[in-house]
Amino acid sequence: MPRRFRIDRRRLLTGAAAAAGAPLLGGCDKVAADPRARHVLEQTEVLTRWVQRLLTPRTALAPEYAEEDISPAFKPNGTTNPDDDDYQDMVANKFADWRLDVGGLVARPAKFTMDALRAMPSRTQITRHDCVEGWSCIAKWKGAMLGPLLRQVEPAPNARYVVFHCADPMDSESMAGAEKYYESIDFYDAYHPQTILAYDMNDAPLPVRHGAPLRLRVERQLGYKMAKYLMRIELVENFASLGAGMGGSWEDRGYAWYAGI
Repeated sequence: MPRRFRIDRRRLLTGAAAAAGAPLLGGCDKVAADPRARHVLEQTEVLTRWVQRLLTPRTALAPEYAEEDISPAFKPNGTTNPDDDDYQDMVANKFADWRLDVGGLVARPAKFTMDALRAMPSRTQITRHDCVEGWSCIAKWKGAMLGPLLRQVEPAPNARYVVFHCADPMDSESMAGAEKYYESIDFYDAYHPQTILAYDMNDAPLPVRHGAPLRLRVERQLGYKMAKYLMRIELVENFASLGAGMGGSWEDRGYAWYAGI
């Protein structure tokens, strides 16, 4: 498929998603409280995901760009400096004591240092970040590929989703009970070659405003899926015990769980 067509298609889908989500921004609480509205949204999302995956091969890559395409300034999404004492202590200590805790439905739970992550199979990619608010930026990312890491911990047969628990606190009232930001993807996206745990941005260690020390890049979805400030990864069978049960902090407010573009 010609690159020009792919780019325009991504922009079209991003714009459509932003337009569809806009009414929810002003009425998330009403949507969350109305079972009928939530059911309609969930069924629409299932149809969107089914069509997207029918049209897009499992290994299809999001567009990648050249060095000269990198945006001179990259707007941060979400939190830019978590108001959390434990996280601020890690920043002060230059993340020397930070560990990525991987557990849940796995045979071999593990904690990974940054050195261990940097020694794993990695990928460098220059991609565009598309925000549901309508803006886009291009950056260069390098990180450990999520698929090989998951194979190390050996997911259980009933594991279906990968949940990313973050350091940034959320307002529990507006975020439907989620104390800290969390997000999730399924194994379809977890094992995609462009899904990485990024520790470098534009050839330098990931800065705090962009999610240091580690953030998720799942390039075939919108920006709110790109969880920042990763602390823990949990493999689960369903979302029943997480937040409001919708699979993510913004999803608990009415956003679509699948944000494919």
